[in-house]
Amino acid sequence: MSEWYRRNGDVLTLTLHVQPGAKRSEVAGLHGDALKVRLAAPPIEGRANAALCKFIAETFGVTLKQVALKQGAQSRHKVLAVTGSSVDPESCLKP
Repeated sequence: MSEWYRRNGDVLTLTLHVQPGAKRSEVAGLHGDALKVRLAAPPIEGRANAALCKFIAETFGVTLKQVALKQGAQSRHKVLAVTGSSVDPESCLKP
């Protein structure tokens, strides 16, 4: 098991390193003990956080309401909680 996620019941906790302002939103592999995510949204007025939650919801097959930003609203290092996803987090790393 990797260090960038934990599963506790139906809650998946993700540790992410976010790079806003990229050409497109995508998973870019591991960055230390975090999953690196590039976002097309700029880091202005919470737009990157909103785009990140939407991207994670789509990636893990859940609704936007099932994704919560737990830590790092003003940081590149973020912790998100995803509830009710049956997607294996390791599948995010496969090309």
